Amino acid sequence: METMNRTELRKRIMTILYQINVYETGKIVYKVEDVIEEVLEIDNEFVRDTVYGVLTYKNELDKTANTYLKDWTIDRLGNTDRAILRMGIYELIYTKTPEIVAINEAVELAKTYSDDSVRKMINGVLDKVYHDKVNHES
Repeated sequence: METMNRTELRKRIMTILYQINVYETGKIVYKVEDVIEEVLEIDNEFVRDTVYGVLTYKNELDKTANTYLKDWTIDRLGNTDRAILRMGIYELIYTKTPEIVAINEAVELAKTYSDDSVRKMINGVLDKVYHDKVNHES
């Protein structure tokens, strides 16, 4: 039985991505598996798939973010904000998560962990990514 819901798991994913970002910025050698295990005692496919997905597509995710960030780039955001934005874009583009859920979950994390202007920025970017996706599918 899964003890954590997806909202709780996304909080853990954000923490893992945050930690990896800190390691990469500081040029610290790490193993993704170790970081996941530090944050999450149980093995969870959703967490694993999302973390590896974000890391695999990081350049594409950042390029997408930078396309929609007005007068701003993702590398100017804090580690937490970057983690939330990357996860949100990843879920929107590469997963079957319903778009509204992906956006809401990211915005909820931003409400808790980011300041108001960054929350609005994240919401705006995800909204644009969503509308672009919808327009390309129709």
